[in-house]
Amino acid sequence: MTATAEWASRLSAARPALERASTAELVAGVLRESVIEGSLPPGTRLSEEIIGQALGVSRNTLREAFRLLSHENLLVHEFHRGMFVRRLTAADVADIYRMRRPLETAGLRAAGSAPAEAVREVARRVEEGRAAAEAGDWGGVGTANMRFHGALAALLGSRRVDEAMARVLAELRLAFHAVGEPRPFHEPYLDGNARIAALLAEGKYERAADELLAYLDAAEAQLLATYDERSA
Repeated sequence: MTATAEWASRLSAARPALERASTAELVAGVLRESVIEGSLPPGTRLSEEIIGQALGVSRNTLREAFRLLSHENLLVHEFHRGMFVRRLTAADVADIYRMRRPLETAGLRAAGSAPAEAVREVARRVEEGRAAAEAGDWGGVGTANMRFHGALAALLGSRRVDEAMARVLAELRLAFHAVGEPRPFHEPYLDGNARIAALLAEGKYERAADELLAYLDAAEAQLLATYDERSA
């Protein structure tokens, strides 16, 4: 099975939900999740025919979904060539981290009033990352890491923040493709996620936020260094 066929097959699994409520927003959500999971790397050409058949949606619906994702900086239209998954710049990476810091640290600082289930979700994402690492699935580790950071922001209990984080994390996953081999990049942050989750469970919210800030500074610097190397 080719990479395109495999990805289209995964898209087909979302078709029943779309048949119940076939909207551009739902289609955009499915494609966004594919970006977060790493199955749509930067530069991928999005075929209307393949995606439309996989999801069972019209071209008009699909084009509206593409338009929504273009506004989220995930897709870009190239004249006479079609729609492509966007390639990020170093300036994009810096801006992503500029947005992540206030959202994720606010989630940690608000955790004292968050539902217990939301706090447990953070710990579950840590375990998900560890399980993926033990299985040697470093792409899965990256996805679990996305979910972990989404869970931090979700401690705020805001639908709007959750939606904003989903868009930010999808962009971030595009940036991660620049690092090449995923294990050396993702492995050190497994322990960082575990430390933050432990501080959260202990009710040490400010310490968790401080730990997160240092973690995000290191991750941003590492990604930007990769972009500098690629442009040299």
